[in-house]
Amino acid sequence: MKDRILEILKNSNKALTVEDIDDRLNIKDIKETKEFLSVLNELEEDGEVYHSNKNKYMIFDNGPLKKGIIRMNKKGFGFVEVQGSEDIFISIDNINNAIHNDVVVVEILKRKEDGRLEGRIVRTIKRDLSTVVGEILFKKGVCTVVPDDNKLKIELVINTEDENLGLVDGHKVIVKVDKLLEKGKYLCSLDKIIGHKNDPGVDILSIVYNYEIKDTFDEETIAELDNIPEEVSEEEKKGRRDLTGEVIFTIDGDDTKDIDDAISIEKLENGHYKLGVHIADVSYYVKEGSALDNEAMMRGTSVYLVDRVIPMLPHKLSNGICSLNPNVERLAMSCVMEIDENGKTVDYEIFESLIKSRIQMTYKKANQVIEEDIIPEGYEEYADKLKLMNELSLIIRKEKNNRGYIDFDVKEAKILVDEKCHPTDIILRNRGRGENIIEDFMICANECVATHIFYMTLPFIYRVHEYPKEEKIREYLSYLQTMGITVNANIKDVSPKSMQRLLYGLKKEKHYQVLSTQLLRSMQKAVYMPQNLGHYGLASKCYTHFTSPIRRYPDTTVHRLLRTYLFNNDMSPETLKKWEEKLVFIADNSSQKERESIDCERDVESMKMAEYMEDHIGEEFEGMVSGVANFGMFVQLDNLVEGLIHISEMKDFFHYDDVAQTLTGERTKQRYRLGDRLLVKVIRACKEEKAIDFELVKKLDGEVCEKEDEVK
Repeated sequence: MKDRILEILKNSNKALTVEDIDDRLNIKDIKETKEFLSVLNELEEDGEVYHSNKNKYMIFDNGPLKKGIIRMNKKGFGFVEVQGSEDIFISIDNINNAIHNDVVVVEILKRKEDGRLEGRIVRTIKRDLSTVVGEILFKKGVCTVVPDDNKLKIELVINTEDENLGLVDGHKVIVKVDKLLEKGKYLCSLDKIIGHKNDPGVDILSIVYNYEIKDTFDEETIAELDNIPEEVSEEEKKGRRDLTGEVIFTIDGDDTKDIDDAISIEKLENGHYKLGVHIADVSYYVKEGSALDNEAMMRGTSVYLVDRVIPMLPHKLSNGICSLNPNVERLAMSCVMEIDENGKTVDYEIFESLIKSRIQMTYKKANQVIEEDIIPEGYEEYADKLKLMNELSLIIRKEKNNRGYIDFDVKEAKILVDEKCHPTDIILRNRGRGENIIEDFMICANECVATHIFYMTLPFIYRVHEYPKEEKIREYLSYLQTMGITVNANIKDVSPKSMQRLLYGLKKEKHYQVLSTQLLRSMQKAVYMPQNLGHYGLASKCYTHFTSPIRRYPDTTVHRLLRTYLFNNDMSPETLKKWEEKLVFIADNSSQKERESIDCERDVESMKMAEYMEDHIGEEFEGMVSGVANFGMFVQLDNLVEGLIHISEMKDFFHYDDVAQTLTGERTKQRYRLGDRLLVKVIRACKEEKAIDFELVKKLDGEVCEKEDEVK
């Protein structure tokens, strides 16, 4: 019945009444009529069809109505994310009482001058307020909770009559929302006290809980660890290729504890390279359907924060038997490739192995060997191997560039904190040849594994990055024109090679960093899918994630599929059907959990950056304009801290051009645009709001901005 109703609505070019649908269903008895009305009501409640005020029904694909999730901005406006379509801007006047994360029906009104769709919220379909993280604030004896998410414009009251909860002002808590008291006001009950906001680390935990990320493992999962060995047994070595005699080692960050990957290299007599990528065999220990596996699947990924890692797997696994620590035997899955002088993989093997890493190298020391020819103590016997790896990496990178690999060269900040998790410095992460070697080798292995299974036409999980939408590239090229930048680009050609040429052509511009960031934002997001759609950014026809099973569940799944298909030779119809169905959920859930972890990591960084700048009020810094809006300019400092110069602080009346993204002073005629270098002063910072405010001192062309007392 459900499919029949949806098919009728899909094939109709107009909204239909109940009678219209009833006639087309050709219903003949009262029992079927009751079923029809019940299903129609269910479709409406689930948001699959829209019921208009004129008592007509339609599906969202037919017309100006769309269904999506509203993401609010703290300024009051928002964007509706519509699956398979572009985001729709919602002004503050068209929010219609919707709140952050509501599932809503949005009506498309127009396309704005800057190319964005604009709409209005017609109806809220679903509101998920099951739990909220916030801070306790007593108001006239009433215990209220101020939501941490300042986009949630609601009032929460805790029922404290039944028991003494021991709550005080400043406690960070998780509450369950019980019922609506009145518009915008809810009664809630205490679920968990996180700690006091002044206690070290509670600020980060509050953000973690806000994303519903679990920082502990349940008893059932912990109990299974008793069956996990601390070292490899003789029985477990059977059937594996013994590589413990080969020179294999790892290269990671200084503080890495969960080591997924190890590498090896040889130069063959024919001039080719034999590259070994050896990955921790996590799926051997994490059995499908176990509590450990179910927990890892639901987490999807490890979360890397300023002062801690929230692991996908318990530390006994992630830092112990699964981690490729030096001088101990470990089970691995190896992908050993023969790569020619042009960077092409001409032969390969994928097999179960036993390895023993010789040394845990760090990027810093490996870079000394490769870049400076300085050999740290303990690296003497591996220096030649490192230099050979660098030689191969440069060949592989050249091959990637030739096919259209797009390197946006995005800078990353590293926030240093003390023992109380207070930020002491913010520096740029160094990315040297060692980091490039690991990236290049892992990409080779990921492509090799994905291609092998793809041509076997078996169910699999791919890392997919689709082509950008043509309208997004058109908008970007129009933006370049407003900047006075002429590029030789064909709007119909959005191939990786074309985008690579565009990016390289922009490198001569002084605003390159901003321009490359804007182009990156025009790209689609990479996701996991059971279908191979290629990876646009890597210019790869076939790609997966195989190399980080300790911290990413899709990689663990890839290992499990390799074992099923290649080592156990299980390709029965029942097995293939199971994986066809299961991979849909794993891909969707992993993509969602990845987005949530990235958002959580960014929120923590934003908070710690604001906390860092609280210690630097009144100080001056150099930066560049990273965003322009009608209310002011965003400025990114050289350490990647970003703050706002509000238009009220700019001592003139400014005209905003949303196409050119500029602000122009009416009296001074001074124009500001993306990429301009400025000297700014920190006038306000608030870690709770994750906000930093700057005052403009001068443009770095030497023009001093007028002081307030000089403005007549």
